[in-house]
Amino acid sequence: MAQLVLLTPHTPVTTAVEAVLPGLALLPHRVTVHGMDLGPLVTAEVPDLMVVDTTADLVIGHATLRALAALELGCPVLAVLDDTGLGLVDPQWPAADVVSSAASPSEVAARVRLLLGRPRAATGPIGVADVLVDEESWTVRAGGVPLDLTFKEFELLRYLVQHPGRVVTRDVLLDEVWGLDYYGGTRTVDVHIRRLRAKLGPEREPLIGTIRGVGYRFDGPRRTER
Repeated sequence: MAQLVLLTPHTPVTTAVEAVLPGLALLPHRVTVHGMDLGPLVTAEVPDLMVVDTTADLVIGHATLRALAALELGCPVLAVLDDTGLGLVDPQWPAADVVSSAASPSEVAARVRLLLGRPRAATGPIGVADVLVDEESWTVRAGGVPLDLTFKEFELLRYLVQHPGRVVTRDVLLDEVWGLDYYGGTRTVDVHIRRLRAKLGPEREPLIGTIRGVGYRFDGPRRTER
């Protein structure tokens, strides 16, 4: 029997599973319900599967998914969406899989079965070239030298390092780093990129390439340290 955690704003918790994704109640697994506060999860035992309810508030739900991705708990995350949310899902969606809140019990069982069958992701510092991002200690080193980054600079660099060689648009960076509720323009991305390049130094500045009219790409061989 697997351990599942459902994050939802629904109350009372005794009816949350049936209200959010009824098919979960029919599975032979233990389902624990929590609110959208991730604080208790940091010190708790990591479950086999996280289920996040985005049907009540898509913005908060998406922010919760991004926060879970940043925590890198190592377990898969299943997002529950309504029809509106399903229409907004794209390849950048921060979840291992998505499911409609109206999905049949057999579909829910199949998706959960597939997610539980995947090997857990390994966690640890990630790096490209000689730039190493350590999320546990919230530090960045370039050539072994620590960099003094602001929170947003760290988040931006981490996202780029996590997707080496991929062209990422400014709009995607705004969504993933600043969040869906940010209403500023894409110029803030350009400003932070300039600051990152300056802090990386002239010898590493070319690692962040500009794709004119599109966005940015972090280039270099990827490495992972354990």
